[in-house]
Amino acid sequence: MGLEIGIGWLTLIMFGSLLVLLMAGLPLAFVTGGLAVVFLFILGDMDTLNIVPSRIFPLMTDYQLSAIPLFIFMAAMLERAGIIKDMFDVIYKLLGGLRGGLASATIIASTILAAMVGVIGAAVVTMGIIALPAMLERKYDPKIAMGSIMAGGTLGILIPPSILAIIYAVVAEQSVGELFIGAVIPGLMLSGLYILYVTVRCYMNPELGPPIPEKERIGFREKLALLRKMGAPITLIFVVFATLFSGAATPVEAAGIGTFGSFMVAALHGQLDWRTVREACLTTLKASAMVIWIMFGATIFVGLYVLEGGQQFVTGALDATGLGRWGILILMMVILVILGMFLDWVGILLLAVPIFVPIIKDLGFDPLWFGVLYLVNMQMSFLSPPFGYALFYLRGVAPPEIPMSDIFRSALPFLALQLLGLILCMVFPELITWLPRLVYG
Repeated sequence: MGLEIGIGWLTLIMFGSLLVLLMAGLPLAFVTGGLAVVFLFILGDMDTLNIVPSRIFPLMTDYQLSAIPLFIFMAAMLERAGIIKDMFDVIYKLLGGLRGGLASATIIASTILAAMVGVIGAAVVTMGIIALPAMLERKYDPKIAMGSIMAGGTLGILIPPSILAIIYAVVAEQSVGELFIGAVIPGLMLSGLYILYVTVRCYMNPELGPPIPEKERIGFREKLALLRKMGAPITLIFVVFATLFSGAATPVEAAGIGTFGSFMVAALHGQLDWRTVREACLTTLKASAMVIWIMFGATIFVGLYVLEGGQQFVTGALDATGLGRWGILILMMVILVILGMFLDWVGILLLAVPIFVPIIKDLGFDPLWFGVLYLVNMQMSFLSPPFGYALFYLRGVAPPEIPMSDIFRSALPFLALQLLGLILCMVFPELITWLPRLVYG
């Protein structure tokens, strides 16, 4: 028989060693999985190791998860076909004449991109390569330029088809479709807040975001011609959403339609060749494998913790704070924000959500509402220093003369807007629950 350790100490040892190893720079998947197996062996005997296959197998056979590689592949195909650059060019020419127009164009392009790409890194890096030079060339304030790219890029985690929403739905046993629909209004609201902020600042101080010169602007007829160029990808997004929201297709089927459509869009743009498909397949393989491995590792880790009585321990600890149900919800949000500073989003989801969701249900909150709050919260983890992923994605493509401290500073106002968005969603649950109720009755 294994060792007997009190649950308080066990919590400290398990999560402490997890943090230490992550700080040492080891990959999350292997840290969680490896630690779980080590603790299983210390705490139990040979039989306890059976928890490993019993936790992994339901994930391997979960039909809903097959939407992940499909959506990643669709995004990779559209990116390879040069759609994103075209899209930025179109919106940039439509809005370039306004103050701060390019920053608004970046956020709008990112919002549309988020509806095609469920993965964040791609959006931040691509917009950083395309939009940042365009804005700096037009004498935009680098902080506004970088902030709008990073904030726009994080929308991918919220606006469907978000990969995170799919995993959340599987872990929390929610409907993927409902979660997707619940996230639409908060996603658009945040996008609107970013645009409002950029526009107001540029109107107060035109030097932050000057309009493009008269000679570069275009007339109404050219604008229409440009919009036609965007017809194919926008139609594709529309078809994917329509099939999903009308209930005609499950998220997996909608992802299949999107993947097929991305081949057609690439063909229309003259980019459908063997190289494009091969690169898209490789991107998909790497991204999906990373997500699934983290899921395997973290699910064993949490499974062991719950088996040892972790669930009761956390529930008891939260009850003991005497905060009441709203206090506990706010505390959970704070914990998620702090975790977001150090861990990556899939990891936080698999470590925190299985423990939090039963508590949320016990407190009488709507699990769907909590799910979308969680997604909004996770956006913040991408912008929060010191380890916000978006900050480092942008660092990789920003001009070397821009210091890291400026990238950190440029994220702060947008981080405040995300916090505002989170508070609005908490105070007005209708923002999240109204649309799913409308669609699903």
